[in-house]
Amino acid sequence: MSKPYVRLTHPLVRDGECLRRATWHEALDRVASYLRDARDRGPTRTYGMFSCSKATNEMNYVAQKFARSVVGSNNIDSCNRT
Repeated sequence: MSKPYVRLTHPLVRDGECLRRATWHEALDRVASYLRDARDRGPTRTYGMFSCSKATNEMNYVAQKFARSVVGSNNIDSCNRT
């Protein structure tokens, strides 16, 4: 018998091998820190953006603008080639 679906209602962060409950502020600070570290190591080697063909043109534009302007990476792809 399969386990019932359990929806996450708060962020979890990894401390060593364990996941623990965190505040949204702490979780977003961690994400920002990891993205900043990746950018500082060299965005063309450490970062890529993948967007979806089902998203609007505006959303895909914002995704590529973020990758190019904020992160500094031209590694952008989507599934629009079909």
